[in-house]
Amino acid sequence: MVSPTTSPPSLAPLYWLALGTFAVGTESFMIAGLLPDIAADLHTSVIATGQLVTVFALAYALSSPILTALTGAFNRRTLMIVALCAFTAANVVAWAAQSYWALLAARILLAAAAGLYVPGANALAGAIAGPERRGTALAIVNGGITIAVAFGVPLGALVGDRLGWRMTFAGVAALSAAATAGLLFGLPRSIGAGLPGATLRERIHVARQPVILMTLFVTTLWAMGAYTIYTYLALFIARTTPLHGGQIGYVLFTWGVAAAIGVFSGGRAVDRVGPRRVIVPCLGVSIVAFSLMSASAHWLPTTWALVPILIGVVAWGIAHWSFYPAQQAGLIHQAGLRGTPIALSLNASFMYLGFSLGAALGSLTLSLTSVNNLGWTAAACEVAALILTVGIGRYVVKTQAAAVTAP
Repeated sequence: MVSPTTSPPSLAPLYWLALGTFAVGTESFMIAGLLPDIAADLHTSVIATGQLVTVFALAYALSSPILTALTGAFNRRTLMIVALCAFTAANVVAWAAQSYWALLAARILLAAAAGLYVPGANALAGAIAGPERRGTALAIVNGGITIAVAFGVPLGALVGDRLGWRMTFAGVAALSAAATAGLLFGLPRSIGAGLPGATLRERIHVARQPVILMTLFVTTLWAMGAYTIYTYLALFIARTTPLHGGQIGYVLFTWGVAAAIGVFSGGRAVDRVGPRRVIVPCLGVSIVAFSLMSASAHWLPTTWALVPILIGVVAWGIAHWSFYPAQQAGLIHQAGLRGTPIALSLNASFMYLGFSLGAALGSLTLSLTSVNNLGWTAAACEVAALILTVGIGRYVVKTQAAAVTAP
């Protein structure tokens, strides 16, 4: 508790951490709108270029828990600065890449740096704010990613359309460099010293709990569905509607605004009705939205398909990102106070694993069928997530009933 005579610590340094998560979120999500231009410039197919998304997400999912555990003894402030410096340098490498393989290598470096920065920034935010304002601190830092989805991604698409895809990486490099400077001069040197970090063994122990493990698989399936179509959304819009070029950036902007609405409305809904009553409807709406997009692409001419596809995009954005705070709240309840940081970190890794698998699944769908079927494939992933969610609920009820009746 903060005594009446002691003023609470300033939250101003958190905004530099949030600028870093904004840069990470922009880089992570913006590339989906740039795939056609990158493919044309580097003389590869859109499907092959889509593997830039797959590799990034997989590298993030695998490296984040390992690097976070290995660097647990390091000063957190210093580690955040080093991670952002590496992220800045990797963006410069991506900007200068003259071949597909050079860009792929840059994306792997970007994923490793991002996977180290985001969990560390959350841990550092909690240390800065103290237990009384930890929720506010986490909301500020993670708000950087939310704003990136809403504004950074479509802005990146528009910049890419006007100035070329390389300038988007240059812009993110400038953002992350500014955030690095902010951390250097805005964070007191004493912050982050002696801050404990979970070991890899502790993370595995939490993940081995049946309910938590099944919940993490739901996160993966949910993310798979979204990234099956999000990775190739620019291609999908170009092939199934009259929109093209910079106009597609406005669709991404619309999706981003819907996502921002979803994050905040989902958080409030969880406070009112609980996570399960948010998760199930969100998955159901996602299934309908993805199905509507593919049905419109198959059975309507491009001019008529535009409106229902845009409706599907908005519904998907709201439902998809309303799910996320509800899933986090459910994991917090399952993991308890001590296991919460580990569970949320693992949830991020399983989400990025889903992004990787979804991008690969989207690539497979394009290879075997057509772009029109991306919505059906995405909907199938969400159906699997919904079935598993219902199964978890029944398992929990059965387990609790057994515990009550046990002697």
